[in-house]
Amino acid sequence: MAYIELKNINKIYPNGFHAVHNFNLEIEKGEFVVFVGPSGCGKSTTLRMIAGLEDISNGDFILNGKRANDLGPREREVAMVFQSYALYPQMTVFDNIAFGLTLQGVDEDVIEERVKNTARILGLTDYLDRLPRALSGGQRQRVAIGRAIIRKVGIFLMDEPLSNLDAKQRVTMRYEIAQIHRETGATTIYVTHDQTEAMTLADRIVVMKDGYVQQIGTPRELYFQPENVFVAGFIGEPPMNFLRGTVQGGAIRFGDVKLDLSRRLPAIGDWEGKQIVFGFRPEAIRLGEQEESFVIPCQVELTEMLGDNTNVYITAGEDRAILKVDSHDTPETDAALTFSIPYESVYLFDGETEKVIR
Repeated sequence: MAYIELKNINKIYPNGFHAVHNFNLEIEKGEFVVFVGPSGCGKSTTLRMIAGLEDISNGDFILNGKRANDLGPREREVAMVFQSYALYPQMTVFDNIAFGLTLQGVDEDVIEERVKNTARILGLTDYLDRLPRALSGGQRQRVAIGRAIIRKVGIFLMDEPLSNLDAKQRVTMRYEIAQIHRETGATTIYVTHDQTEAMTLADRIVVMKDGYVQQIGTPRELYFQPENVFVAGFIGEPPMNFLRGTVQGGAIRFGDVKLDLSRRLPAIGDWEGKQIVFGFRPEAIRLGEQEESFVIPCQVELTEMLGDNTNVYITAGEDRAILKVDSHDTPETDAALTFSIPYESVYLFDGETEKVIR
């Protein structure tokens, strides 16, 4: 039996807006699950329904085998870390972390021991006497996380906790959150719009769009086995490239580019006259003509040298794409270029439904 179950969860606001549609998910105890998707996709709303901060319009929220729709936030034994740090500016780091225990009337000696242990886990031992204004953004976020984990609840909920940090701090905090999860073993549900955070932190990822779940799986499953164009384009950096064309005589055409799909799709005859989306990841390509590959001529529009690799922006037919190449192989802007994609590295999607073609 799963620790948390969400069965056909819906959120419909009084104005009729349907924010979350038939959300289904089972979460095991100790699992780290990330909800990811663009702004407005319903991920934070779903998290707030789990927390008890939003009513569930219909569906069942099962916690440890019991229906918990009507339980309040405190009864659900969840701790939430919000996007804003929400620290008390007049309180020291020690008092901010201890605040929840103080409200519960926990003995002072117990509070001191647990605060110090939490501070050790978070690397805050030297900052316990400081006020929040004397801390960096990353340190403030650690205090907010400390206030959550000190309560020793069963479920941690995190809503975009790193969005206020700069790029370097986000990398550091991702590592620290992963370490905290390993140390505490708590069930964690984490919301973000950043697919890098999702891929690096999650045991499983729930990809959402417009209130609907698009796919649930491990980071590896989502990267290598996307169910549709949206998931394929959302997971991965740079995102997957998509060339759209119509099948004619067993080949797909985009502008002057023509590729024989029979090696990749044996039933290509069934797709005659239909539109197919031809997808490939920027890092899957090889420069020049290679055997057992699709060979595509293109024009270089722009290059971005990033150190060990270069992003090459190209046009192929009427479509644009990004290629990732070794920085030593950076082509000249406006140059003609030919690249190859191994047959097994290509993804094909139905042009009408945008679902993957198996």
